[in-house]
Amino acid sequence: MTPGTSEGALAFVGSYAPAGRPGIHAVLVTNTGGLHHLRSWSGVHNPSFLCRHPRGGYLYVVGETGLATDGLPGAVHAFRVDGGAGNVDLIPLNSRTTSGDHPCHIGVDADGTRLAVSNYGSGTAAVFPIRPDGSLGEMASFAQHTGTGLHPDRQEGPHVHSSCFTPDGRFLIVVDLGIDRVMVYRIDREGASLNLAHEVRTAPGAGPRHIVFHPDGRHLFVVNELDNTISLFAYRAEDGSLVPAQTLSTLPEGDFQSIAADIHLSPSGHHVYVSNRGHDSLTVYEFDRVRGLALTAIRTCGGRHPRGFALTPDGNHVLVANRSSDEVVSIPFSNGPADIGVPTARIPIPEPSCVTVTDS
Repeated sequence: MTPGTSEGALAFVGSYAPAGRPGIHAVLVTNTGGLHHLRSWSGVHNPSFLCRHPRGGYLYVVGETGLATDGLPGAVHAFRVDGGAGNVDLIPLNSRTTSGDHPCHIGVDADGTRLAVSNYGSGTAAVFPIRPDGSLGEMASFAQHTGTGLHPDRQEGPHVHSSCFTPDGRFLIVVDLGIDRVMVYRIDREGASLNLAHEVRTAPGAGPRHIVFHPDGRHLFVVNELDNTISLFAYRAEDGSLVPAQTLSTLPEGDFQSIAADIHLSPSGHHVYVSNRGHDSLTVYEFDRVRGLALTAIRTCGGRHPRGFALTPDGNHVLVANRSSDEVVSIPFSNGPADIGVPTARIPIPEPSCVTVTDS
């Protein structure tokens, strides 16, 4: 297969880079897991997290900056995705300040009409309307967290790390690494109000980081960065409440200097994957609605410091952004989605942090 054909998937990679250096990268992923660099874009300072619109025509990117450290407030940028894998281009639409420091995550609702951004540095969450042309309207709502946690360095204050809209769009779930809380906000269709409906405390010092819903809309998975665990919650759609169900380690037995990072599900929802930075691995769990989570494998991530990763649309490969080894690797699944093989392709990208991939 030659790069630029329609046979494969289109991946965008975000990284840590100053605005004058290319930080957003487009990569063609072939059906056999091969990787071909297509092009790169500069202009955004630290585009460390990015998210595709559910209809695929737009890309949203954070500028992970803070006033005290960079002289710039955090920002979120909207782009239109033009062309296919062979001639892809990003056309800037507009950008908005996130009214906080160091935004690190973006979530878009299923309708593609609202965007939520998480400001790690200031412990805040904000919601923006998405206009019909893909650009962002002015900030519609905002939430400021307060408090501290057990860890003296990482939990000296609130640190909102990610958020996601519930499948029915009635609630926004926000996880705060700094205060060990999972917050559920009731949100209107315009995103103009965030009203706290429920909150759940994780284990002290857990540091909840990223979250993902099961396709059934009744189960939520949370990866906890600081204590290297994954937690399962039952979600009650009628009132948005969460019921803790199970927590497992993401690491094998032993004493490891590691922190957990990203979490994703297989297309069927029968398997859950977590990345471990330090142990430099991917952990695989089987999920059953009755029995819950069960560990099936812990495999190498093919590099160092796997910050973010993504599954290809066909579910046959996982793409890992190994930040400390400056590369994105492609790893096939072996014996189905319950196990991960060894890397079969690599592409150099300085300090990659996030991968999103869709059909080209």
